[in-house]
Formats: sequence, structure tokens, C-alpha cells
Amino acid sequence: MRTKTSTVIAGLLFVIATSSYADKEGVPFPEGYRNWLHAKSMLIQPGHALENPFQGIHHVYANGKAAHGLKTGTYDDGSVLVFDLLKYEEKDKTIQEGERKLVGVMHKDSTKYASTGGWGFEGFAGNSKTERLVKDGGKSCFGCHEPQKAKDYVFSELRD
Repeated sequence: MRTKTSTVIAGLLFVIATSSYADKEGVPFPEGYRNWLHAKSMLIQPGHALENPFQGIHHVYANGKAAHGLKTGTYDDGSVLVFDLLKYEEKDKTIQEGERKLVGVMHKDSTKYASTGGWGFEGFAGNSKTERLVKDGGKSCFGCHEPQKAKDYVFSELRD
């Protein structure tokens, strides 16, 4: 019984330690992002260059630091931008939000993410806060954002 208890405790400690490590290493899910500044919305339709994988309605949200960056063009560490992507439905001559496809996140930390322009990139599947979609440390995301170097690698602009 004592061995079984020790094994269970050791297992729990391992899970806690590795979960903590993963949280420190990965871009965190942006809790409460829908209460942040809503910077813009856009619909990407079939035929657009980014149709695969970004077809749908997307909303861009910015935390306080990122909101300042949208105004100035440079982003301080701690800036977080969220790309909330939803399917869309055409119904009764309207376009309406459908189910969530993903929540994309850019998190600025110049030291931690130096190899990707100071930004950490992550995508969370659907409504999940834990199912991560980025498998290459953000390199493929950064590849698309790299031409935006003059804007600190950010495509979005603040909508007045």
C-alpha cells in the first residue's frame, strides 16, 4: 500500500511539474480576451490567399500593451494580440458567426521568442484552452509575419 501511495504521489508530482514547465514554455491561453480592445473584424472568403486555413470571420483583440502598440506601431513585451476565427453561415441574406475554428495568439517577449521576432505564436483549437495547434515553435507563423517587420511583425491595424 505504501509503495502504491508513493507511486501515485510521484506520478502526480511529475504531472504537476511537467504541466508547469509546459505553461512556462508555451504561449498561454489569453483568458478574458473578449473584454480587451476589439481592434477589428474581417471576413475571409473562398478565393482569398489565406482561405486555407483562415476562411471565416475573424475578430482581433488587443490587451492594454498591444492596444498601445496598435497606435504607435511598436509593441512592448507583454503585448498580446488575439485572432478569434469563426466559421460563418449565410442565412436569410445575412452572414452570421458559426462555431469557433481557433483562437490564434501572438505574445510579445523579446527574450523568450527572439528567433521569431520577439513574438510567441500559438493557436488553440475550437473552444479549447489546452489543445495547441502550433507544432513548430511558431516558425511557420513567423514566416508569414516576417514581411511585416516594419510594423513589428503585426498585420492588424487599429480601426477607428
